[in-house]
Amino acid sequence: MKAISIGLLGLGTVGSGVVQIIKNHQDKLMHQVGCPVTIKKILVQNLIKTRPVEIEAGLLTNNADDILLDEEIDVVIEVMGGIDATKDYLITALRQGKHVVTANKDLMALHGSELLTVASEYGCDLFYEASVAGGIPILRSLVDGLASDRVTQMMGIVNGTTNYILTKMSNEGRSYDEVLKEAQALGFAEADPTSDVEGLDAARKMAILATLGFSMHIDLEDVKVKGISGVTEDDIRYGKQLGYTMKLIGYAHREGEKVEVSVAPTFLSDNHPLASVQNEYNAVYVYGEAVGETMFYGPGAGSLPTATSIVSDLVGVVKNLRLGVNGKSAVTPQYPKQLKDDNEKYSKYFLRIHVQDEVGVFADITTIFAKYGVSFEKILQLPIKKHETSEIVLVTHKASLTSYDGILQELNDLQAVKEIKSAYRVVRKTI
Repeated sequence: MKAISIGLLGLGTVGSGVVQIIKNHQDKLMHQVGCPVTIKKILVQNLIKTRPVEIEAGLLTNNADDILLDEEIDVVIEVMGGIDATKDYLITALRQGKHVVTANKDLMALHGSELLTVASEYGCDLFYEASVAGGIPILRSLVDGLASDRVTQMMGIVNGTTNYILTKMSNEGRSYDEVLKEAQALGFAEADPTSDVEGLDAARKMAILATLGFSMHIDLEDVKVKGISGVTEDDIRYGKQLGYTMKLIGYAHREGEKVEVSVAPTFLSDNHPLASVQNEYNAVYVYGEAVGETMFYGPGAGSLPTATSIVSDLVGVVKNLRLGVNGKSAVTPQYPKQLKDDNEKYSKYFLRIHVQDEVGVFADITTIFAKYGVSFEKILQLPIKKHETSEIVLVTHKASLTSYDGILQELNDLQAVKEIKSAYRVVRKTI
């Protein structure tokens, strides 16, 4: 079999890792696919920039057509990021009969369905394992390893930046702002960290996971999102007292034919497997009706972990080439989208409330919760020094989101309640 020729769109951190793996693991790739794998052309913005890997100058181009229209290139690997222009590049590549491997979660969350349709029409593969959780083979596991099962729940730490921040806040008692600055200095957080810390990055990944895991097309706007920028040292400290660890959790749940997908800072019981995932590591916890509980853990980003997933997808493309089955692996969603209403979404909740320190206030609060049929699992009540104020920390039993929103509204309207300081979802070990 002739050598497989690759066109690489982008040569940043991940692109350099792809070059490094293809160069250094050539014997392994030859054994896997039975032929050489070579990079023919690489699209870059700056042809003379110093790079972390040695590249022959003749391989570089700043003209995308040198890759997209080259008949000798079999596979296009996209690691340049971006959405609109990148989407056009990949559609052009697919229409030219080129197979595509991408790590672009933003693109796949927004336009994955369209791109997969084009790939199928032109008999091409479009693989995107590296778009979720870096080096963890979670998408392949959902599509292949759990293909015979019915996945009902997925919970994930799918953003390394936020997990690093929350880990440092929890372990060292430091503030959000202080740890964010450190994460930026270390390269774990971008100069503009909004996409990470406000949960958008995780939401895009959860849309992809839910679409595959539930075989139902989930759009980004279907994911309810809350970030970690409001999490305080006090929240984490009180959570610890009650036996909880704070994580930014992507959550997807199917009940019957209806689903819910969300991203939010969440208190996990300390014995939950995800509670022990530290620093920039990612993990995805999956529950299937047949297999039960499984967890996938590993580095969620970085040059070589992400590049490993990309090159694994490349191997899959070449194996399909040898079998003559390219373009036949994409499975369209089996079920029409049905989202849960708020009165069908149930969870336990953590509430931290500042109230006037006077007789009868707690009774008034209890009355509100009783009105909605919600009881307390745990309660802490602490005076606040130098103020005529008490702090009440509550963990509820399970309540619908409708009831929870109603309780929050009535608490805000209660004259004795000065402020609802924080409110978070709570998840025990059994999901």
